Amino acid sequence: MNTKSVVLILFKILLIEDDTTLFQEIKERLVNWSYDVYGIQDFHQVLQEFTSVQPDLVIIDIQLPKYDGFHWCRMIRHHSNVPIIFLSSRDHPADMVMSMQLGADDFVQKPFHFDVLIAKISAVLRRVHDYNAEPASLKVWCGATIDLEKNTVTNDHGEVELTKNELFILKELIQHKNHIVSRESLIQALWEDERFVSDNTLTVNVNRLRKKTRRDLPWRLH
Repeated sequence: MNTKSVVLILFKILLIEDDTTLFQEIKERLVNWSYDVYGIQDFHQVLQEFTSVQPDLVIIDIQLPKYDGFHWCRMIRHHSNVPIIFLSSRDHPADMVMSMQLGADDFVQKPFHFDVLIAKISAVLRRVHDYNAEPASLKVWCGATIDLEKNTVTNDHGEVELTKNELFILKELIQHKNHIVSRESLIQALWEDERFVSDNTLTVNVNRLRKKTRRDLPWRLH
């Protein structure tokens, strides 16, 4: 059986960190949690790169080349309400107060335990996207609304109707967001729900689901 997996990439994170070793370490860990991580190529053009990426969350250090993180936080806040988490070795209360006054959502002091950073990222994204406020029959995910009663997905391209299997697969992916969902586990879940499918049938359903959502829902096969 094909052992490829379906991977959910729910959120884009812009990591503004000039320490290349730390950047790579954080990026690797975040990618393992299925976040899509971007860095800064030119620290003179942070705002332009932010605009290009359009991230769901920004993690920013205070001490940066040219202008500090406070400057870029202020500039980003002029253009966006994207959640911002400061990551810094500076521990003076004034720095933490300044970050909050500029509109940051949280402050993580270096050195830090990575589980703490992940927990803070998850908490901020949960607050911003307000998952718990959704009606039971509706799920808002990556800019699209999934109606579990009407079997439809609505996004910027309009409304499309899903088959029972397509909706079941989409629900499984959402339920296991930020985790790898293997083909085997999807097939097992479908069989347990008395939806008897083969590996080839699953491939057809996944490809059809991707086509219907026009790749606006950011998951892909690996």
